[in-house]
Amino acid sequence: MVLEALKGPFSAISKPSHMFFIGILYATIASFLGIWIFKQNSSLIMVFLTVLAAVPLMYRTLKQQEAMEIKVKKEKVILRNHARVLEFLMYLFLGSLVAYSILFIALPATVVQDLFKVQVDTIVAINTQISGDIVTSSSFFSQIFFNNIKVLMFSIFFAFFYGAGAIFILIWNSSVIAAAVGMFVKNSIAEYLAAIGSLNAFNYFHLFSLGLLRYMIHGIPEIAAYFIGGLAGGIISVAMINHDLMTEKFKIIMLDALDLLVIAIFILFVAALLEVFITPVFF
Repeated sequence: MVLEALKGPFSAISKPSHMFFIGILYATIASFLGIWIFKQNSSLIMVFLTVLAAVPLMYRTLKQQEAMEIKVKKEKVILRNHARVLEFLMYLFLGSLVAYSILFIALPATVVQDLFKVQVDTIVAINTQISGDIVTSSSFFSQIFFNNIKVLMFSIFFAFFYGAGAIFILIWNSSVIAAAVGMFVKNSIAEYLAAIGSLNAFNYFHLFSLGLLRYMIHGIPEIAAYFIGGLAGGIISVAMINHDLMTEKFKIIMLDALDLLVIAIFILFVAALLEVFITPVFF
């Protein structure tokens, strides 16, 4: 009750940057509770508890968006309001990502091994699959793009069947990306220490920033697309719960959901281009 009462949809939309700190708080508390109570399964429990804290806000936001669509009926105004919702959700995602990343870097290796076990296994499996294939730029682009489309569909289905369920997919991705950032930073620290023998605070900040940048060049548009898809599925779910299925209102909602889906697919296409052709230039 305490965590879910910190922010409502109206205050989150009016002050979206505050959600960055809410995301840090949700992820940090969930991580330490996971370590403390469910040590062996903490890698999944921390995601579940973070989601548990975020679901009430997400659900109230979906209800507010569905009600707004029925009243406004102008697609441009509706999409503009969705953009404000997307902004606060992105801040929530970034807050959880930063919190998880710092925990991965700062906590003892034995704790990290339990706290991010499933996430690290996921990264290893992905890297093994990619390295085992003969990869050209076009085939890699297709692989990335269609994998992202699959995740988008999961986000829509989770949101449709569980209302705010898409938040699970997004927090899970946050924890996986955080593990990748943490591994990059730790490896870079080891290389720096081998080369120059010591590091100062600026070096740590520089490496952490590089780690975030490496995955956020394409990661931010990807996550934005998943949020947009989740918003579409969630709005349809709320409309069905409110028995708007056979009314004129539902046509407006379906048109808006279709627009959101098209926007999400386009963003994923751009994100795949960034991941294949832009990110490797810098990293």
